[in-house]
Amino acid sequence: MAKPSVKSPESFESALHELEGLLASLESGQLPLEQSIEAYRRGAFLLGYCQSQLADAEQRIKVLEGETLQDFQGNEPAR
Repeated sequence: MAKPSVKSPESFESALHELEGLLASLESGQLPLEQSIEAYRRGAFLLGYCQSQLADAEQRIKVLEGETLQDFQGNEPAR
């Protein structure tokens, strides 16, 4: 069976909303086995996406200088 292409969410909020819907579907126990597996795969992907977005936001906050939030450049800011 060919794997479907993975569609990235538009935003953190849309990923979280979709993940919550998938969780509700899985917890209901009403999905057939194949749909449950696909929902689990999609949920795992969305969870990774959300964790990545949160880690990025946390790093950007750590790079805060004064009152200006800067994007993380991969190195420590000069002091």
